[in-house]
Amino acid sequence: MPATSPAHPRRRRRTNRLLATAAGVLTVGAVAAAALPGSASAGEHGKGHGHQPSRYQDVQLLSFNDLHGNLEPPTGSSGRVTELQPDGTTKTIDAGGAEYLATHLRQARKGNAYSITAAGGDMVGASPLISGLFHDEPTIEALNKLELDVTSVGNHEFDEGAKELSRLQNGGCHPTDGCYTDRKFQGADFPYLSANVLNEKTEKPLLKPYWVWQKKDVKVGFIGVTLEGTPNIVSAEGVKGLVFKDEVETINKYAEELRRKGVKSIVALIHEGGFPASQNYNYDCDAPGAGDGISGPVADIAKNVSPEVDALVTGHTHNAYVCTVPDPAGNPRMVTSAASFGRLYTDTTLTYDRKTGDIARTAVKSANHVVSRDVAKAPDITRLIDKWNTLAAPIGNRAIGYISGDIVKDGTESPLGDLIADAQLEYARTLDAETDVALMNPGGIRASLTYAASGAEGDGVVTFAEAFTVQPFANTVNLQTFTGAQLIQVLKEQVSGSNEAAPKILQVSDGLTYTLDLTKSGADRVVTDSIRLNGEAIDPSASYRVATNSFLAGGGDGFTTLGEGTDDLVGDDDLKALEQYLTANSSAASPLAPPAADRITITQ
Repeated sequence: MPATSPAHPRRRRRTNRLLATAAGVLTVGAVAAAALPGSASAGEHGKGHGHQPSRYQDVQLLSFNDLHGNLEPPTGSSGRVTELQPDGTTKTIDAGGAEYLATHLRQARKGNAYSITAAGGDMVGASPLISGLFHDEPTIEALNKLELDVTSVGNHEFDEGAKELSRLQNGGCHPTDGCYTDRKFQGADFPYLSANVLNEKTEKPLLKPYWVWQKKDVKVGFIGVTLEGTPNIVSAEGVKGLVFKDEVETINKYAEELRRKGVKSIVALIHEGGFPASQNYNYDCDAPGAGDGISGPVADIAKNVSPEVDALVTGHTHNAYVCTVPDPAGNPRMVTSAASFGRLYTDTTLTYDRKTGDIARTAVKSANHVVSRDVAKAPDITRLIDKWNTLAAPIGNRAIGYISGDIVKDGTESPLGDLIADAQLEYARTLDAETDVALMNPGGIRASLTYAASGAEGDGVVTFAEAFTVQPFANTVNLQTFTGAQLIQVLKEQVSGSNEAAPKILQVSDGLTYTLDLTKSGADRVVTDSIRLNGEAIDPSASYRVATNSFLAGGGDGFTTLGEGTDDLVGDDDLKALEQYLTANSSAASPLAPPAADRITITQ
């Protein structure tokens, strides 16, 4: 039975967490607010006659999403945001880092007696070494210190499967690696919510579907869902035995259940996102009209989620936006996202109407704020990072290669994508000398390799920790045999089927070239006659040996044809392939230059 959780005291809510059903709140953005009579702002000072509370009470929602274990400030473009200036120019700001995020959140809470902190999923998974090496226990500990109240589950929370997600929630030592310190891992102080993920056999939610925050007479319910398409973007083993249901239908079901239980103020935490019309975190998403600046899956979700839901906190696409998308009844409703990696947080004011128990929509205000690094670091987070870095240092600080400049992951074809594909091809040929080509999914490349030193290793040195941040999934390098016709079909699947609306362009190894014509649509964007391997046209009836990671080899990211190969051979993990390539092909005297990224010719 769902339970409410008291707002104070905030910490050690272990018992309350086990009793509560789940939900999280996350909000980002700014919606113009009409002043309400007798409203109470930050604290409880808005008292009426006879010391009765004001009818209206402002509730602060602080939110963020897609942290991905980035406890230390992310490097390169992953650690910057772009800000639009009043004169129309833009500037970049260094942002992120849990020590700074903690300080910003604590400062934001000051003077706000009614304050909730929520997240939109992917708190862990695809994490840097400091967290990923320890199965993300450090990030859960940091989130506890950040006083996170609730979060939805993202797709990356399933990277190691449902049992590991349960361990992150409830605590306990890792079943294989055991305990990392002399203290048993305590788990999350906050509930993970995932209303639309069901146990295949019991047809019951894997985790609690919602959670209710309550302080005195103010109640706000949170429903958490992850994207329905999770099975298409994580390993099959990670979602084995689970069913992912439609986000809208699920939210509407539990919104009605909350209403029946007397909870009328509702926020949906949705790990699915959209694509803003601008990459500036502070651009006006409601220009020229409400919600005109956002497209993608979350726009459709927002238009169909029940009007009983007062705000949508989203994530997954790593974009920043604050939009007002009208609900099915035509009422304004916030849809927000705070980019990724802890670079932004959202401060949203929800005005609670004590008379109706609902949110006064016209009074909602929201805005994204930069987690700038010009504030003091939070000492408790610094101590936590130092503790885990000390444990990781013997592994992470080891030099594995040298580069002459930044090797970035950005672009349709990226220099780092080419490097990783070449590394996998070279490794695959140690398993089978007849390997023809390697293909790498862009979503598996999580960070750029930067020339500037991240620690004491020196500029141009690539450490194991940096390589781990690039490829943290522990996929294996797999070999399969395909016909030429199948290989052509794989390339066309980059821009057709489930990838037509948002293409996923594979990074290709040296020797494979083709033209991508973006003036065309669907599969025609891959120009068949242009596909060459070592200068020769692909023979549809010939056999080709292809190296991919295990995620792609299972048909992940919509590449169903890659799940149909024959003569499978499973090699070592892909990070080892990258390490071996860097070590073999670079030195301090002869560092590796960034690849030219000229294998795919793009016409637009």
